[in-house]
Parts: sequence; C-alpha cells; structure tokens
Amino acid sequence: MTEVTTEKRDRVMIITLNRPEAMNAVNQALAEQLAAAMDALDNDDNLSVGVLTGAGRGFSAGMDLKDFVSVGMPVVEGRGFGGITEKGPKKPLIAAVEGFALAGGLELALSADIIVAAKGAKLGIPEVSVGLFASAGALLRLPRVLPYSQVMKMALTATPMLAEEAYSFGLVAELSEKGEALETAITMANKIAKNAPLGLMASKEVIREMQGRTEAEFWEYQSTQLDKVFTSKDGIEGATAFAEKRAPNWKSC
Repeated sequence: MTEVTTEKRDRVMIITLNRPEAMNAVNQALAEQLAAAMDALDNDDNLSVGVLTGAGRGFSAGMDLKDFVSVGMPVVEGRGFGGITEKGPKKPLIAAVEGFALAGGLELALSADIIVAAKGAKLGIPEVSVGLFASAGALLRLPRVLPYSQVMKMALTATPMLAEEAYSFGLVAELSEKGEALETAITMANKIAKNAPLGLMASKEVIREMQGRTEAEFWEYQSTQLDKVFTSKDGIEGATAFAEKRAPNWKSC
C-alpha cells in the first residue's frame, strides 16, 4: 500500500501522509516512504520546496501504537522517527495541518521549517497519557518557540493547544480557514520557490544550526556558506537580474 503519496506542482512537491483510515498514524512503511520522499525532494533539481500534509480529516495522530507493541518504533536509520524527525530535507519544507497533529504527528510537523494550520486544529504531545513521552523532537523544538510554562503544560497534562493559540505564540506561522491549510501552504511554497535554491538551503541551514549558539559561532559557521552562495551562478544571476530589472533565471540547485 502507498502510505505516502507525492505530487509535483511546478517547483513544489506535495507530500501526503496517506493512511486516513488510521488517522495517518506512523508505521514502519510510512516512515520509510516519507524518508524516500525527502530524498526525492532533495535530489530533484526541478524542485525547490516541499509541502507535507495528511489525507483525510487530520494531519497525523502520531505513532501507530498497535505496530509499536508488536514491532517497535517506526524509525529510519539516519533520519529518525517517521523518516524525518532527526534529519529532514535540505530544501525548505512546510507542514500543512488540518484537524490535528498529535504526539509523533506534531513531531513530524515540527520537523518542517514552517507550520501552516487551519483554525481549530489541535496540536499536542499527549504521549504521557499512554505511558510514553514525546521522544521524537518535540521536547527539543517546542521550547525554542513556546514559553517554558506552555511546553510543560502540553507535555505534562497531555492537553493539546488549538492552532489559534499556537499562532499567537509563533509556533504556527500562518492560520487558514478550515479546509484551506494545504492551499495556503502551497501559496507560501510558491513564493519561496521563486527565490534562489542555494540561498534557500543556506538560509535554512544557518537558521537551524545556529539555534542557541554564540555570536562568534554564528559568524564562523555562516562563513562556510558565503563562498558557496555568493560566488555561485545564482549569486551573479540574482544581482544581474536586479540591475537589469528582470526576473532571475536560477541555474543552481
């Protein structure tokens, strides 16, 4: 069965978790197929951005607990839970959340660079209510965005946060009306895809890798990206196109 489907729209790849009958719960097959989709996104020179969404009434309810009991956590070597939480794609990724993103499902969304969520969607890490804890990145990533007390509340009470509240804290980058999260995310992805591929990947890497580092570490790390981007064909093309008042024709990937 195809647990993850992909569709290309211009320079955007739409990646859909496709287990609606199981609320897109993550099993081993889904994890492996999601990892393969990340590789496909990164390896296709005609793609600049990915959008991750879920089929049916919600994004993902998290780990498939029945499979967990019988075969363990659905992890992919080198990429972690769900094939994405420890290593996502090099290219920008937007999560489009309808209905719910709970437990490992929220951790999949947190592995994206931007979350778009529909009004009323529930975001939570209720693992403690089933004898576990949020072990696939939420306890690392949520404190970078939410106040300490809010992360503790989510982790210890197992109570989800509505998308509207998550938006007010900055966890959700953009709110949509119900049923419109995917199209809102695609609109944002198209805006991103107009920009230079190397610049996008460098920006993503520097922002992600420099969380919590000192200013000196930032400048040292950023220098590794400067020559690669500023001396690239796209670096020259972007400046030339701006001077000539025309749209750039990106050549790098």
